[in-house]
Amino acid sequence: MSSGNACQALTKPAFGEKEACEVVDSVFGFKVSWIRPLPSYDDQNFHVRVSGDAGGPGGAPEYVLKITNWADSQEPELIEAQTRAMMFLSAEGFPSATPCPTRQDGIMSLVPAGNGSGNKKYMVRLLTYLPGVPVAKIAANTQILYDIGKLAASLDKALSEKFHHPSVKSLHRGQFIWNLANVPLLDQYIYALGQNKYREVVEQVIQQFKEKVIPKLTSFRACINHGDLNDHNILVDSSSGSPEAPQYRVSGILDFSDMSYGYYVFEVAIAIMYMMVESADPLRVGGHVLAGFESVLPLTAEERAALFLLVSGRFSQSLVIAAHTALLYPENREYLMITAKSGWKHLMKMFEVGQEAMEQLWFETARAYADRGAA
Repeated sequence: MSSGNACQALTKPAFGEKEACEVVDSVFGFKVSWIRPLPSYDDQNFHVRVSGDAGGPGGAPEYVLKITNWADSQEPELIEAQTRAMMFLSAEGFPSATPCPTRQDGIMSLVPAGNGSGNKKYMVRLLTYLPGVPVAKIAANTQILYDIGKLAASLDKALSEKFHHPSVKSLHRGQFIWNLANVPLLDQYIYALGQNKYREVVEQVIQQFKEKVIPKLTSFRACINHGDLNDHNILVDSSSGSPEAPQYRVSGILDFSDMSYGYYVFEVAIAIMYMMVESADPLRVGGHVLAGFESVLPLTAEERAALFLLVSGRFSQSLVIAAHTALLYPENREYLMITAKSGWKHLMKMFEVGQEAMEQLWFETARAYADRGAA
């Protein structure tokens, strides 16, 4: 969903459908029979269907053409790390997309853009199309929340323990605005909120983060984070159950552009925050996601103590950066402000309830799962 700095939406590609079809043909060797744009934050995505029997891997005729924003396109090693990670996870059994080879048997290619874009070139990949609907489109039940927590832990664990590729060093992204360690960097963008009660809460989050989280980072367990397991980047389908009580399974994991070195507790905090966004009972969400995560990787006492501020920090990142970017890129405001529709309400409610009560709710819910498992 997001990029390396808060202004990168200004470097978003602007390929027309005709241009996109020409890229699929010239770079990947497929004729497009059908194309439609997909929503995105600062990249450009197209859902394409190719004609004839040019199905690529597994015979699948549908793909996503991903055109990376201009700024990130200048970092091919980072894009390669993200793509290699997707390939690795797919091989490990995770529902991750894989790249279709280019005509030169590469996994990506740098292409120029028309429409008066000067000499800018953009990195393009053709990824397998994953089935399912975003979690944002369903009424998420406790079962899928638990499974998403379990997925978050399993994914980071696999990447951190088994993923080895020379490009992985590019995931050390010290000033990456979306890494949770960098909540203090929001100071430079907070002006976008104006002067109101929302800004006061974010300022409180940033200050507490500096005092209570930053000094504790060295005690957290380090790993590679996906970094953006949000309600639009996790796809699900209905595996069984009645229409009144559907059973969902995760069918796709999207958007690895926020990958970076971080900490296990970051991933569960990010997942909790985004699962709260669309929930009818947002304050209880955290316990179910945490239970799933801890079924794979129990948090330490230090990590648990930071969870409230980490969730609050991710809300603050999403809301502040969206407000800042919407000022710069008003025509994309509707997509940029998706999280803000309910995000402010949830963040304000968390602070109204307070850290102690929120933690008690989350931890008691997670403990109930553990007790059932033990029984």
